[in-house]
Amino acid sequence: MGAMVFAGIDEVDWASLEHSYGPADNVPELLRGLASADPSERESALDGMYGTVHHHGDVYDSTLACIPFLMELVADPLVEDRAAIIELLTSIGGIDLDGDDELDPDDEGFEDAANYAMAASAVTAGCEVFLDLAGDHDREVRLVVPLTLASLHSDPVRVLRLLRHRLEVEKDDEVRLACVEAGGRIALRHKDLTPDVVEWLTTVTGPAYCTGLRLGALAQLARCAPAALPHDVVPWVNTMLRRLDEEAAAIAAADPLPASFTGPPREIRAAAVAGLAAPWTADLLRTLHTGLGDRVEDRIALLADQLSRTDRDRRLDAVRMSENLLRTWRGAYDDLVVLLGEQVGDCEPRLADAAAGVLGGLFQLAVPAADALLERVEADPGCWVRSWGEGPARLGPAVMALVRAGDPRVVPVLAGILGQGDAAGDLASSLDGLGTAAAPLAPALCDLLAGVRLDGRLPERATPLLRGLSALRAADLLPDAVPAVLRVLRGAPDHGRELVVGEALRTLTAFGPAAAPAAPELRALLCAPPAGLPPEAGARAAGALWAIERDADAVLPALCGLLGGPDHDGRRAAATVVGGLGAAGAPAAPLLGSLLWSAEPWTRVEAAAALWRVTGDPDRAWPVLRRAWAEMPHARVRVAGALADLSTREADGADRLVDRELLTLRRHNAVGGSTGGHDIFEDERLLALCRRAVTGTP
Repeated sequence: MGAMVFAGIDEVDWASLEHSYGPADNVPELLRGLASADPSERESALDGMYGTVHHHGDVYDSTLACIPFLMELVADPLVEDRAAIIELLTSIGGIDLDGDDELDPDDEGFEDAANYAMAASAVTAGCEVFLDLAGDHDREVRLVVPLTLASLHSDPVRVLRLLRHRLEVEKDDEVRLACVEAGGRIALRHKDLTPDVVEWLTTVTGPAYCTGLRLGALAQLARCAPAALPHDVVPWVNTMLRRLDEEAAAIAAADPLPASFTGPPREIRAAAVAGLAAPWTADLLRTLHTGLGDRVEDRIALLADQLSRTDRDRRLDAVRMSENLLRTWRGAYDDLVVLLGEQVGDCEPRLADAAAGVLGGLFQLAVPAADALLERVEADPGCWVRSWGEGPARLGPAVMALVRAGDPRVVPVLAGILGQGDAAGDLASSLDGLGTAAAPLAPALCDLLAGVRLDGRLPERATPLLRGLSALRAADLLPDAVPAVLRVLRGAPDHGRELVVGEALRTLTAFGPAAAPAAPELRALLCAPPAGLPPEAGARAAGALWAIERDADAVLPALCGLLGGPDHDGRRAAATVVGGLGAAGAPAAPLLGSLLWSAEPWTRVEAAAALWRVTGDPDRAWPVLRRAWAEMPHARVRVAGALADLSTREADGADRLVDRELLTLRRHNAVGGSTGGHDIFEDERLLALCRRAVTGTP
């Protein structure tokens, strides 16, 4: 290491600077550790840098003070592990401030944003050193420098020229691939250079280059210019992947390695024997999938090829990519679902469970895989229930997938689980798809509810049982169902009472007239709700009483009181119940109309839907619902339900909204980065309601 690398380090007042754990007086030790001859000391120092001066990507004043010394380290050819330091600098300097050119000192977080901006400026100013490292003797350095230059250098034209040169003179294919990926990054960051990058990448897809590079170039084309992809991209990619497999197998079989071989190290070569064409294949395919976007048929064809391979790791990657596709885009997925079902019976648990987990998120869309799921479940009772640590037992993914698909053949399995005394926390609460087909389970669920202890654990124990009895309409089957529900309704302890009472009331509502013995209890709740229960419990009690007796006069006074009350949850719940009364709820129309201007958006939606239902007139309600459709994607199911039950013909523009939704490829709830286990179910439900609205069928 050069003597001047740390010149001036002791002149910095590190103790006056901050990092994630306070004063930064330990930073000089970390910086010197990065230059150590001891690999373990270098590793510890790098961990320390990420854990303090760049903790969770943050930039502190101590981070800024480190940048000059980190730059000197990467420029010294005697320092080991410089690639890791380059990646650290890339992360420090690569914070995106969303294009803000100016920072307002009065804004909250000004200091943090200013640090990010100064870090980006400092690292960018030192980027000349990275240009010199593009041909470094250290392969790992050459591997990371292209992306750093593409991300940070201020002269992208110069960087692109260098990348094209390095591609031709570099001998290591993985480094060459890094150059291609960096070209894609430049095209994304600098749109004016996209045509130049596309021209270059298109050349690299040609036969003059090795198979891996051709695939890599195509993936980057998909990423930065998907319109430039050929129509026959899937057959081409599948051919290239098979060729890559063949080349990897030939390399793996060669011993000694041919002199011209500059590819992956021996451990990766060994993996090629098992069918792995290259360590970056999965990343290339993920990039290609992202670029293909809404070309759903092409993406299905790509996944079908991967799911048909012998290599399990390749199939596992394809299962994960299938989940992303299914969650994001609508399409004709029956053939893909069948292939996912074939993975469920594999002897590799990771692959089998991953495939079953994906199928479990499909609900009815998983029906084409039902036979494969049932075969797995019947062959392996050990997969019925899973437990993790001290947590409650849960249904295994294959069983859950069958339950959610509504396959009645799983009912004996569920009965066997209950017969073993293991209710599995999510068994009872997952029976909606089976409905009355699961009627044989009702006695066991009812017995469990009747015997549950009325203590602090009642919410977690009783709630799933109540949901299960609701799905089975158990009161029509068992005389003991209503008394069992009333027992927990009356005996719920203070802790968790709101949850238990709310679920019990939903269950009595589902029972309908068969829950007549509960009517006195419900009237008492309406007249004098127990202390500690929220107003919305009164709305649910009214809904249950209406479901039992169909007497609007008995429930409307309480519901109108809630509609005009101060509690927004109570108002929203009451609006939902009043809408269920239909024309019998017309006396509440003025109160519902006043809620169309509520500050709470979901209250506006429920009030508008209810107003339309009780008056039959969409004039005041439809503008509110139409605005919610545009501004609140998750409200579309509720709005579509109103359109399906009422009429699109009476609501101006409703038919166009519905038609547009049915023609849209992206799922309505595929927004942002968050996902939920019922996303696909909710989107398919929206589509079904839209079809009902179009056809006018019940």
